[in-house]
Amino acid sequence: MPNSLFLAPHAPTKCSMMGAGYQWFGLSGMDPAALAKGAASAAPAIDTFIDRKLAQYDLTEADLAIVGFSQGTMMALQVGLRRPRPVAAIVGYSGALTGIANLPAHDGAKAPVLLVHGSADPVVPIAALHAAKDGLERSGFDVSTHISQGVGHTIDAKGLQLGKNFVGCFLGL
Repeated sequence: MPNSLFLAPHAPTKCSMMGAGYQWFGLSGMDPAALAKGAASAAPAIDTFIDRKLAQYDLTEADLAIVGFSQGTMMALQVGLRRPRPVAAIVGYSGALTGIANLPAHDGAKAPVLLVHGSADPVVPIAALHAAKDGLERSGFDVSTHISQGVGHTIDAKGLQLGKNFVGCFLGL
């Protein structure tokens, strides 16, 4: 994607659960209420970042794909599904939908979503993909999924290719 701009904001705090990397909010497990609360509390910082970058590069949500891994998927779905205007695409790897409540109506237009997950993920169970797909489809979203057989909490080459093709399709790349 040579004509694309990739921006990756760092989460603000050291990861407490995994011992490495950064996190948008503290994780102590997969409790749905705690995940929803954490994602909602972290979302304004990401929205501010996105708003600033869209203005800086004279772009709109129609030019924006949001991609995340693990907790980044939680945030991609939290933010991407709630933007004032639908984004071009959302791709989530090895993550979860933290809450479906209070999704705005977009006059029929909704961001397409691709979810990719390893079948052997020991961190975020594969059931999270199925729950996210069900919740999003019940809310009228177009959701594509791929399960990478035998893959743990990572992204394999097939998942990367699927994400590239998905984003490219909706951004005309």
